Amino acid sequence: MYSIIDIETTGLSPRNEKITEIAILVHDGEKVVDEFTTLLNPEIEIPYRITQLTGINNKMVNDAPKFYEVAKHIVEMTQDTIFVGHNVHFDYNFVRKEFRELGYDFKRKKICTAKLSRKLLPGRRSYSLSKLCKELGIENPHRHRAFGDAAATVKLFEILLKVEKNLQELTLKGLNTSLDRKIIDNLPGEPGVYYFYNDSGEIIYIGKSKNIKERVMSHLSNNGTKRAVEMRNQIADIGYEFTGNELIALLLESNEIKRHTPLYNKAQRRTGFQYGLYYYKDENGYLRLKIDKNNRDELPLTSFTSQLSAKSHLFTLVEAFNLCQKLCGLFDTKGACFHYNIKQCNGACIGEEAPEIYNSRVKQAIEPYRFEQQNFMVVDKGRSDGEKSVICVEKGKYLGHGFINFELNSNLAIDDLKQCIKPFPDHRDVQQILRSYLKRNKVERIINL
Repeated sequence: MYSIIDIETTGLSPRNEKITEIAILVHDGEKVVDEFTTLLNPEIEIPYRITQLTGINNKMVNDAPKFYEVAKHIVEMTQDTIFVGHNVHFDYNFVRKEFRELGYDFKRKKICTAKLSRKLLPGRRSYSLSKLCKELGIENPHRHRAFGDAAATVKLFEILLKVEKNLQELTLKGLNTSLDRKIIDNLPGEPGVYYFYNDSGEIIYIGKSKNIKERVMSHLSNNGTKRAVEMRNQIADIGYEFTGNELIALLLESNEIKRHTPLYNKAQRRTGFQYGLYYYKDENGYLRLKIDKNNRDELPLTSFTSQLSAKSHLFTLVEAFNLCQKLCGLFDTKGACFHYNIKQCNGACIGEEAPEIYNSRVKQAIEPYRFEQQNFMVVDKGRSDGEKSVICVEKGKYLGHGFINFELNSNLAIDDLKQCIKPFPDHRDVQQILRSYLKRNKVERIINL
């Protein structure tokens, strides 16, 4: 049994905010068998911005029950069920916090339909509830209201249950006759990169996953789009390469797609980031920022989908760090820039501000786009016990990655680690992958060189 639950709140943090509405639809795996919805008096003011989003205002909840008045019913209704929600941690943490304030430890197993959708419906542009509903034809006339969103989540959940059932009962019917069932059965549930081949032995798709078997199975049962079915029917063979962890999988996938340019990886092959933010030192010693088209010879600090978005971002940096419009290529003049005339520029454009003073602010502005250290190695889980993966970055450039057998706490020399590195090309995509991953995820060790 499942309890599909959605709530509306006075804000985003369970620590300081309260629930204003809750909807619970109990599902037996085939249909909804019970439901409950009510507004709740949060006992605090509802901010105007929240009212604009949900339509729930303070007057509407004045006579509504307080959470403690419906708490017993929620406990009884959800007993022995799994708590289901879209981005479930948000709803679950709010509900748990409300019960905790009543001295009750509310615990349920959880399923997140957003996470499950990424697993079972790969390749979607967005996994927000509204975008998934639009793509899957699920109507939700009452968005940002608890019952409307809960009902939409029920429809999504039912689709996901069917997809998962199809995965479990997957047969070769409808697939390419050359695809051997043993290949599917022997796929590993490990992190890595996988390859789809057609009857001619050509690579038609490359992907990565924390669990190769799960992701491949989702492709083989994907009837979501005409293109997905077309690709699925061409898969005659499947290959894979273990990576041991997600970061190596991301880096290898990016390189392999660029190297093989598979037919069904068009989105990854053509980068939408055509413009980049670059910097250089001019003949007068000033660090200058510029927006330019991306090229293979020089890596940008960061990239943008359009020249307009790039310039807009650069204007923001100019304002935030009191930079010179002229030296950033945003004001074409032989004399002082416009900001100097309104006393918002300190005169670097006409030599009044010393380069070292101006440059210190430029360095502050570009710091978030650079690695904290320019020379380092990332050591993380390998493909087997006793093996570690190693990534090397020198002078801010990605040199490549490799694998080595050693204990994490051993005193292996840096030269030994470097010898295991297999060279891979550096480009803006891998730079983006490394920066983003290292900021958001923990690795076993980072060694500064």
